[in-house]
Amino acid sequence: MGTENQTVITEVILLGFSNDPRINTVLFLLFLTFYLVTIIGNFLIICIIIANAHLHIPMYFFLCNLSFIDFCYSSTAVPKLLVDLLSLQRTISKLACGMQLYIILFMGGTECQLLVLMAYDRYIAICRPLHYPVQMRWSVCYRLTAFVWIFSFMIYIFPSLLMPITLCNRNQINHFMCELLAVLKLSCGDLYMNELVIFSTSFISLLLPFMFIIISYLCIISSVLKIRTSARYKAFSTCTSHIIVVALYFGTGMVTYFGPSSQYSSNQEKYISIFYVVICPMLNPLIYSLNNREVKKSLKSLFTKRGVSLSITN
Repeated sequence: MGTENQTVITEVILLGFSNDPRINTVLFLLFLTFYLVTIIGNFLIICIIIANAHLHIPMYFFLCNLSFIDFCYSSTAVPKLLVDLLSLQRTISKLACGMQLYIILFMGGTECQLLVLMAYDRYIAICRPLHYPVQMRWSVCYRLTAFVWIFSFMIYIFPSLLMPITLCNRNQINHFMCELLAVLKLSCGDLYMNELVIFSTSFISLLLPFMFIIISYLCIISSVLKIRTSARYKAFSTCTSHIIVVALYFGTGMVTYFGPSSQYSSNQEKYISIFYVVICPMLNPLIYSLNNREVKKSLKSLFTKRGVSLSITN
């Protein structure tokens, strides 16, 4: 029976959101707008940081990594979603489904650890400013970033490879992508070990980093309150963008992955996933550009120079 189950299932059907063509058309236009904003916004952030020498500091180096992750994260799921919204046959091969699942896990986990690294950078900059040039020198930044990527691969991908999911005769997923908890519902046998691994991984990669970020910002707030009033706004302004991103991303992530998968309905998982796969990657560049004076100045300078060059050409 196990052999039959493995040979019968060659593709997975993604049920998506609706079978009504009118609703799907509206959703297509909505998600296409979100995706274009995500791609353009994150691409601009990366270009601005690379092109401006005065932004070549650790904080913007980490922001550049975040934009790259959001770019890849959104592009893994949203293009397939857009195609399915205009298609009557919403199928995906087992191989493509597995690749989508692993990439989403990897990128999502890396973003969690990178947000911790960004909080650590702000902690050193505000609480220990005299030590900042040494503790956050470029060699350290490169090593920390490499550690984040390698650690995320080890903690997210390795357990998944060691515990492959064997699909039963069911091949319909009530989701718009191959998300771990949704695919797990198609698995044969007892899911206790899978749920235990998911809970343990979520604790290490979500709850512990979130607690570290909270402690970092409690120290930052304590230090900022001791400085003169005129400098408080500048210190807080460098942190507000990061706090908003952390609240959005960790909030939806912890709601999804804490507790056994049976605790949540498929519709809940599907709609919550929209936030961390579609909404957060779109909002991140907007949040950082709107709240960051240097990014806004560089963006304005970029378009001003582009306008001047076009005028000269014409």
